Amino acid sequence: MKKRRYSIPVRVGDVVVGGAAPIAVQTMTKTDTRDVKATVDQILRLQEAGCEIVRPAVPDREAAEALKEIVKRSPLPIIADIHYDHTLALLALEAGVQALRLNPGNLPDREKVIKVVQAAKERDVPFRIGVNAGSLPEEVHKSLREQHAIDRDDRERTADRMVEVALGHCQILEDLDYGAGHIKVSLKATDVPTNVLANRKFAEARPYPIHLGVTESGPVQAGSIRSAVGLGILLADGIGDTIRVSLATDDPTEEIRAAYEVLKALNVRVESPTLIACPTCGRLEYDMVPAVKVVEEHIKALKVPITVAVMGCVVNGPAEARHADIGVTGGRGKGVIFKKGKLYKTVPQAELLEVLLAEVDALAAERSGTAKAG
Repeated sequence: MKKRRYSIPVRVGDVVVGGAAPIAVQTMTKTDTRDVKATVDQILRLQEAGCEIVRPAVPDREAAEALKEIVKRSPLPIIADIHYDHTLALLALEAGVQALRLNPGNLPDREKVIKVVQAAKERDVPFRIGVNAGSLPEEVHKSLREQHAIDRDDRERTADRMVEVALGHCQILEDLDYGAGHIKVSLKATDVPTNVLANRKFAEARPYPIHLGVTESGPVQAGSIRSAVGLGILLADGIGDTIRVSLATDDPTEEIRAAYEVLKALNVRVESPTLIACPTCGRLEYDMVPAVKVVEEHIKALKVPITVAVMGCVVNGPAEARHADIGVTGGRGKGVIFKKGKLYKTVPQAELLEVLLAEVDALAAERSGTAKAG
């Protein structure tokens, strides 16, 4: 892991992005923003899952008007996701949003850009500039669609163009004296190497905070893997100040869980339980897979960084999971609970899960300082 790149911090509501602040986790709501109740309910579920910033789409005036009530009721800072329409940006600012996702270069009338920037200045609201590889001008990415494989030259050209476009949007705000402290940038591509190249190049060009993501990454399983690779490479490079795992799912809490797993895997943010489990083999002597699912579901609600192991046999049980705070292995009618690789207690197999979960809760309470005295 390289030392994290310094970026000029930006405040989005109560959340600081960049500088020495923790890498923030965010996502978009998947509701119709015009449905205030559904949107707020989803934001509350996202907060419970650990989301720190949320971005509703604002496709029309009705959605922009709905932001007034959404902002009022949301426990999370709101970024209004707006494209091309300066009137929606002005309405969103009036509604009290904490940031705008708007590319000023997409507003052809400079006077309209000035109006939006002036309104943002009055409220100290930052901009998130977002450039996607698939939205570049036709001549830039035509070859990407026509080829089955993307060669290095294509990736290099696309990444360079993404950075050029992002810097162009930044320059507009800089020229209006609204640069440092008010800009964060995202450069996203579905192709992971292109995504990595673009972000590395921008990281060298400007000291603004970078929001990481792999756009259109796919359904939960494939998308989580693609995102983990793309985000993991950049985070290990020290690049990235806030992240989103974009998944084709109607439950955005899946994106939050995946994002925290990426951060935990790199020891960037370890604030919740980690579950490890062996892959199973012919030595398995009990029904381990259902046990893994039960433990996984149980520890979701815990908010302390403990490691729980569910192992399949004595060969790769306590020894291979010795770094786990607590774990189990079982077989032949009895189960073993171990702590830090050492035997803690042996219990009947039928009671193994019940005893393990009780011990996990006790350990979590102890770590969080909520254990009862005596």
